[in-house]
Amino acid sequence: MLNWIGIAAVNMAIAVALGAFGAHGLEGHVSLQQLEWWHTATLYLFVHALGLLLVGLLIRLKYITQTTAWLLQIGIIIFAGSLYAMTLGAPRWFGAITPIGGVLMIAGWLWLATYAFRLKDSVN
Repeated sequence: MLNWIGIAAVNMAIAVALGAFGAHGLEGHVSLQQLEWWHTATLYLFVHALGLLLVGLLIRLKYITQTTAWLLQIGIIIFAGSLYAMTLGAPRWFGAITPIGGVLMIAGWLWLATYAFRLKDSVN
């Protein structure tokens, strides 16, 4: 079993580093649109890394399976990664994969919700 708490912590460290780079290293080198992409990627990386931390705890406590974590992590990589790549010069069509990452993140949260509702029903 993967250490999802550790993976979440690495995601958080990456989010801080990329956020700082975006704030201090990109200004004047990319367009305002590209900076917005960078900031959006960083925001989603932060939020979903925090969520992944919670999911990691739930996995460790054996309340849920790893499926939610996998969906979130792959979603983070595709969503934020594609926006970071476009900011750094990847072609605009590369943004066509960004929604795939968003759908995976949504699927991760819905998977958790479904699992949580089933868990609640089985306890009562």
